[in-house]
Amino acid sequence: MGYFEQALLASVVIGALSGLVGTLVVLRRRTFFAQALTHATFPGAVGATLLGVSIPLGAAVASVLIVGLMTLIGRVRRQGSQVASGILLTAGFALGVLLQSLNPSLPVRVDSFLVGSILTVTTSDIVLASSVLLVALVVIIVLGKQILFSTFDVNGYRAAGYREWPIELLTLTLITATVVTAMPAVGAILAIALIAAPAAAARLLSHTTTHIFVIAPVLGAASGVIGVLLSRWFDLAAGPAIALTAAGFFVLALGVSRVGRLGQMSVRLKT
Repeated sequence: MGYFEQALLASVVIGALSGLVGTLVVLRRRTFFAQALTHATFPGAVGATLLGVSIPLGAAVASVLIVGLMTLIGRVRRQGSQVASGILLTAGFALGVLLQSLNPSLPVRVDSFLVGSILTVTTSDIVLASSVLLVALVVIIVLGKQILFSTFDVNGYRAAGYREWPIELLTLTLITATVVTAMPAVGAILAIALIAAPAAAARLLSHTTTHIFVIAPVLGAASGVIGVLLSRWFDLAAGPAIALTAAGFFVLALGVSRVGRLGQMSVRLKT
């Protein structure tokens, strides 16, 4: 398999994974958390390069530390998850830049961590993404009803005798795994676009929650493929092309939903 065909395969798998898990991000209102996570894993990637170990491994270790710190800060009185996310977003990104400035002779370009390089993804990257996608599918199929119950009716979920923290921990784990998996393809900064935009677009186009879980992965995979093709046809960076394509799907979905609402209003006025 050539590098371009491998990039297309990676774009399909990572795009579908980002759209699927992005649905949880959008429905559970964890977009800012995901954004903070994408930026805060940057020092883990830089540190992994300095140590000569796998970049996804370094980002994963950083993610575990970040989630733990977010949880601790979020429990501080008069603070919250949004405050914790905001602090770690800037602090993590600043730490990555500092590590890079202290080590200007890194063996790879640091900006590749920020915007990604899907044309250089390896077979192990695709295997990792496929594994995470499979796990996410199993989790949503098996625990989807509980996840939605805890998402839309927290009080009812607690009253039914369920504990909220296992579902929350599972959701955060899936988000973290997706961010780490998407980093080699679209980078630390642009990963949030591929995670949030397809899911947000699917929400505008769907009449039921179930449809969102179907449409979002399709839009995510389409964003990846179209972005890679655009990067080849117009000699563009693949990561930004993928992110802009995902954002374009959201804008298109917003326009379609607005037109649909106007059409419904006109029908009601006529009747």
